[in-house]
Amino acid sequence: MTQSPEYGETWVYESLLGTVPGLNVSGRTAIGVQFLGFEGAILAVAAVYDLWAAVVPGTVAVVVATVGSWLMLRFSRGVRDLPTPDGYRKLLFGSSIDVVLGVLAFVTLVTYLFVIDPRGSDPGQSLLMELFGAEPPALAVGLALLVLWDVVYRIGTCWWASVVGLWRSIVYQFDPGPTRQYRRIDAINIGFAAVQLLLVPLVIDHAALLVALGGHAAAVLVVATLSIGVQGRRVKTSEVVDRR
Repeated sequence: MTQSPEYGETWVYESLLGTVPGLNVSGRTAIGVQFLGFEGAILAVAAVYDLWAAVVPGTVAVVVATVGSWLMLRFSRGVRDLPTPDGYRKLLFGSSIDVVLGVLAFVTLVTYLFVIDPRGSDPGQSLLMELFGAEPPALAVGLALLVLWDVVYRIGTCWWASVVGLWRSIVYQFDPGPTRQYRRIDAINIGFAAVQLLLVPLVIDHAALLVALGGHAAAVLVVATLSIGVQGRRVKTSEVVDRR
């Protein structure tokens, strides 16, 4: 039976689904609202400001964030369905390091978009100008930043879950059944990192973003794969002793 999540033992995103008044909805409904809400806003802004060139990049980012939400829910519910050590659960959900990583990554991204990229690009070749023109509408930029935060927060969560997963595999041993389940849970992070590579075509001409995105995906792959391997080697075995 699935354990009922308690406040402080869930992702921040997951907590919002049950703690904010008016947002007590199922995960599936929330994910659907997330996709339709963002996509509808992107299409509306594109129609108002004639920014149709930004629709495809915006849609790709929304898809990555939406898939990230779905995988986050699968990951967290999978963890709570297993015999989870308190130390692992508190570190994973209660430390809020996922939010810290998301904020740091978002601040770095905004600094790149508004300072580093314009200074290092030819006139008219910065990413923001490519998407929104020489005089970007404030509403379009605000929506873009909101979508980017959605993506970056989930990337930070993916990385943190991978790191904590490796720590768990080194510190704890489980019976064969839970071990298999934990290895599948670690594989979810690899899947999400792969989904994030859908963003590569959008940043292919921006080396810093390309390296950051590729480096993150590669790091998650390495750490999560190590976690899967170590957890499998540390599986508990039952020793049958014949006392006759």
